[in-house]
Amino acid sequence: MALATNLLQGQPGEWALLRRHKSEDLFGVQIAGGFPDIVARCCQLIDEYCEVDFIDINMGCPIDSVCDKGGGSMMLERPKRMEQVVRAANAVAAAPITFKTRMAFSEKNRVAHTIAPYVGGWGAAAMTLHGRTRAQRYRSVADWEYIKQTKEVCPIQLIGNGDVYSYHDYYEHIDTHGVDTCMLARGALIKPWLFTEIKERRDWDISSGERFDILKQFASFGLEHWGSDDVGVEQTRSYLLEWLSFTYRYTPRS
Repeated sequence: MALATNLLQGQPGEWALLRRHKSEDLFGVQIAGGFPDIVARCCQLIDEYCEVDFIDINMGCPIDSVCDKGGGSMMLERPKRMEQVVRAANAVAAAPITFKTRMAFSEKNRVAHTIAPYVGGWGAAAMTLHGRTRAQRYRSVADWEYIKQTKEVCPIQLIGNGDVYSYHDYYEHIDTHGVDTCMLARGALIKPWLFTEIKERRDWDISSGERFDILKQFASFGLEHWGSDDVGVEQTRSYLLEWLSFTYRYTPRS
C-alpha cells in the first residue's frame, strides 16, 4: 500500500513500492487516500509513470495514522466519500479501478452489504471484502457468512479476504461462500508457496533448505529493487525481518 499524499510529494521510497518486477506477469498497485482529487491525481501519475494492470484503492486499512487522515477504514464512515473517490479515479485512470474494504468501521454498524449493490455504478471493476471490522483489526476469525451475504448483492466481482491458509480454505470459500476468488494475505506471508498449493490443489510441505532458498531469493530481489548501497541494504533488511515475523509461524504437516 502506498500513501497518495506521499506519492504526490514525490517521495522516492513511496514510488519504489509501485515498481514492477520483471517476474510479475499480472501487477496492480494499491493506494490509500481519503479525498477524490488526491486519489484521482495519483491515478493519473500512475498511468503516466507505471506499468500496471489495475489500481486498487485501500478503504480498509485500520492503522490510526491512515484513518486519522480520512483514508483506509475511515472511509466506511463516509460511504458517499467512497463513491466520490471511486468515481473520480475511474474517470481519469486508464487501468481498471478496484477497491478493498472491511465489513464496517465498528462492529455495531456493518455497512459493506449496503454499499455493494451500487459499486458497479461507481465504475469499480472489483471489490475485495475483508471479513473483519476496523475495530477488530486482525483479531478474531473472519466472518465469511457476511462475505457471502455481501456477494449475493454485489453486481461485480467480489474477492473474499481473511484466514486463507491452505488450498482447502480457498476452495471452500469459492464453493460455499460464492466469492469469485480470494485474496491471500497473511497466509501467503507464512507460506509463499500457498499459490502453488491452490493452483495444483494439494498440500505441500517444502524442505527447510527450500525455505531458506526463498529467503535468499527475497534478499536478492530486495537489493535489486532498492539497491545495494546502505539505504538499499537497510530497506531490504527491514522488510526481511518483518516477513520473518510471519514465516516462523509455519508448521510442517508431516
